[in-house]
Amino acid sequence: MSELETKQERDPNLPEGMDLHDYYYDLPQELIAQDPLSDRAASRLMVLDKKTGAIEHRIFRDVIDYLNPGDVMVINDTRVIPARLIGVKEGTGASIEVLLLNRKKDMKDTWEVLVRPGKKCKAGTRIDFGEGRLKCEVKDIIDDGNRIVQFEYEGIFEEILDELGQMPLPPYIKHQLQDPSMYNTVYAKHDGSAAAPTAGLHFTEELLKEIEEKGIDIVRITLHVGLGTFRPVKTENILDHHMHTEWYQVTKDAADRINRARAAGGKIVAVGTTSTRTLETVTDENGIVHAGSGDTSIFIYPGYHYKAVDELITNFHLPESTLVMLVSALAGRENILHAYSIAVQEKYRFFSFGDAMLIK
Repeated sequence: MSELETKQERDPNLPEGMDLHDYYYDLPQELIAQDPLSDRAASRLMVLDKKTGAIEHRIFRDVIDYLNPGDVMVINDTRVIPARLIGVKEGTGASIEVLLLNRKKDMKDTWEVLVRPGKKCKAGTRIDFGEGRLKCEVKDIIDDGNRIVQFEYEGIFEEILDELGQMPLPPYIKHQLQDPSMYNTVYAKHDGSAAAPTAGLHFTEELLKEIEEKGIDIVRITLHVGLGTFRPVKTENILDHHMHTEWYQVTKDAADRINRARAAGGKIVAVGTTSTRTLETVTDENGIVHAGSGDTSIFIYPGYHYKAVDELITNFHLPESTLVMLVSALAGRENILHAYSIAVQEKYRFFSFGDAMLIK
């Protein structure tokens, strides 16, 4: 059995919905999508009614049928950078893998990174990439074992990264990605993610144009997705889970457009859990969205009252993950687990390159 097919018994002392194993479902390995579809909008779309639990089966481009003039569709325009670097340790020549996680805003050319193997990378370790095109020094080791490194180079960092780096595909994707652009949305703009906001991968330029022409306002926000997205929950009680932090930005124009639409009776439709987490971070108890930027570690699980998001376009998520908890908070845990069992039965494709769900 794989790690996705291992179930433990739930703790009878924990309230319903607070035990990690309340979010388990059985997923055959062969349903994990390994390659993107060449036609992004041709993936399947499960439509789940959050009030009744009713399910429809459509094709993704049909999502436009569920959007109405006056609605707002909120997309995350972050861009995945080729954040995986393979280098050698100066002095020994040992191979070291460095994964860029977060750029430190207040320190020049300084990043929080994940390194493998970690034991070879004490403070002061220097690593060389691309025969000297790029170098870094480990400055510090932080609480969770990640490193703070400072890079040295000549030229433009982003250009060097494009040349030397690789796309940081999730660990469950074993195939090599033939076209790296397929792991970015067609509207990706702001560099900074270590993983794609995958619900957005289904959109084409043509579909976005059709949606706008129907009278739906497409609003861009930014959240740089970190690898914490894939970090498993290891605590039995989900409230003991330490949520990862990600940087977001919502402009005044974006906030104003969302607030206007809501005041006029339009629905707020979030594309992806990253857009959802950002909106719920910047929205007050009265449902007013505020412009701003900063770090969010918001954890959404059943019992949470959504303040901004009415509907959600999303992919199918890992068993016992915080993302399954987030969608369960919107649609109800029973509805979600039933929908996932139907998706397995109907052989939907799962995870990053998989099919989509609209929770309406």
